[in-house]
Amino acid sequence: MPKFLLIIAHAPSPNTSALAEAALRGASHPDAGGLNVRLSSPFDIEATHLFEADGVLIGTTENIGYMAGATKDMFDRCYNDWLDKSEAKPVGVYIRAGLDGTATRRALESIIGAQRWRLVAAPLILHGDWSEGYPAEVEELAMGMAAGIDAGIF
Repeated sequence: MPKFLLIIAHAPSPNTSALAEAALRGASHPDAGGLNVRLSSPFDIEATHLFEADGVLIGTTENIGYMAGATKDMFDRCYNDWLDKSEAKPVGVYIRAGLDGTATRRALESIIGAQRWRLVAAPLILHGDWSEGYPAEVEELAMGMAAGIDAGIF
C-alpha cells in the first residue's frame, strides 16, 4: 500500500495558492516515490485525517506576527485529539511571511514539540516581498519530504 502525505495549506491569495500547488507538484513528482498525496485547507481537516497520513506538510501565512487564523483554527479543533496519539509523525512547514516569520515559526515549533512530531527540516520561511522563486523552494521541500517518507527515512 502506498504511503500517504497530507499537505495542509492555507491559501487565501493567488500567491499562496501557487505555493500550495507547488507543494502538491513536488510531493507528486515521480522522483519523490509513489506516495498518495492530498492537499487540504486547514478548515477541512479533521483529527482522523492526520492519523491516516504517514507525514504532514503544513503551509501557513503569517498574520499579524502569528500563524493564519485558519491554521490556528485547525489546531484549536484537533490538537487534543492528536495529543499522545500521533508521536513521531514526520512534519514539514513552510510559512509565507510578510514580516520575518519568527513568531509563526516559534508557535508552530512549540506545537510540533508538544505533539512530539518530528520536524524533518527547518521551517521554510518565505519572507518579504513575493519572489517568483518561492514556489520552487516549496516544491523542493515537498519533494524531499515525500522522498524521505517513501524511502522510510522519516
